[in-house]
Amino acid sequence: MLEVRSQLSTCAKRRAANACTTCGARAFSVCGSLSPEDLEGLDAIADRAQMTTGETLMRQGDAAGHVFNITSGSVRVFKLLPDGRRQITGFLFAGDFVGLGSGDTHAFSAEAIEPTTVCRFRKAEYWALIRQRPSLEAALLDRATHELAAAQDQMLLLGRKTARERVASFLLDLPDRDPIRTVDSNEVRLSMTRAEIADYLGLTIETISRELTKMKTAGIIHMVSLNEIRIDQPERLRAVADGLDHAAERR
Repeated sequence: MLEVRSQLSTCAKRRAANACTTCGARAFSVCGSLSPEDLEGLDAIADRAQMTTGETLMRQGDAAGHVFNITSGSVRVFKLLPDGRRQITGFLFAGDFVGLGSGDTHAFSAEAIEPTTVCRFRKAEYWALIRQRPSLEAALLDRATHELAAAQDQMLLLGRKTARERVASFLLDLPDRDPIRTVDSNEVRLSMTRAEIADYLGLTIETISRELTKMKTAGIIHMVSLNEIRIDQPERLRAVADGLDHAAERR
């Protein structure tokens, strides 16, 4: 369990390893804006844990006592409907925070979709630190602004775009969401399954596969492997995402 493994990291071990200053996700996280002194304060209240694929980070309806910063790997965030259907609301990667909501219980669930590491903070301690560190508070506000814009883009994606446009938009946006492992903006690494992409885009698995095949046939993308795609014609893929490539639509 996450609870048990996180207890293995003591404050002494963390300080000895200087974990915050050597963390590869720091440049992509709110932590990147902190001074060494502020990082030391953050490090002092952090528990670090490793998660296996499918392990639960938080569960919808459970008490919201912790905040998490993902330092490697990736996580799916989702809500379960009363009839058991699942809607994935987002994928989180290194540098992303989860659990910052103000409610007493979690409004959604989060699970690792590959081996993942996180820093865990008790929510009361974390918010107390924020009040003492204006730079951390400003960084979190900036991150929240970006997440609000992303939520608005997702509403447009689900509400107005066609299946083809949704898949194209997803492929274009994903490299920026996972920058720690992105070497080339035209390379897309899929840590999630086709079923998870379908749940996120509000489509079926068959539709996801069909649209990817059409883009491959059109020469827009190349399937390097099941989990890696190369975008050969990025401008054309952008046109597809914007509903402007009618040639691709006819295929």
